[in-house]
Amino acid sequence: MSTNTKKGLINIGSFVLGFGFLGALDGIVFHQLLQWHSVIMETDRPGQIASDGLFHFAVTLTLVLGGILLWLAGNPTSLSKGIRLLVGGFLIGGGAFNLIEGIVNHHLLQIHRVKPGDPNALTYDLAFLGLGILLLVIGYFIKRGGKSQPTTLGA
Repeated sequence: MSTNTKKGLINIGSFVLGFGFLGALDGIVFHQLLQWHSVIMETDRPGQIASDGLFHFAVTLTLVLGGILLWLAGNPTSLSKGIRLLVGGFLIGGGAFNLIEGIVNHHLLQIHRVKPGDPNALTYDLAFLGLGILLLVIGYFIKRGGKSQPTTLGA
């Protein structure tokens, strides 16, 4: 397998794994432990359990897919670079989950809020998005490995 193919699989696999992990963490913490919300709030409890079950099934499949992609990538040619790609991509994927889920479900579709019914519900929603941005930024810098990137002025 070529180095570029291996790097591509590590990039995609770590992103997918991070995306699925943050999805699972969201479901475990916000849906089950804190019971702040369900995927679809405007249903009876059995409907909420079914929507959460479908969500958990989807993130489980995402975790499995990420693991398979990383397994297919095999051992990285450089361990330190492989770890940077794995951790960076994982954090970028997790941040992407928070941003996509937060923007789509909390704001565009208004399916649920992070903590519905709370007088500070918007603060919770914005903190959720802020965490997504923070994960993306940290993941980017880890993946980049502290190297300064050349900048160009103009288009």
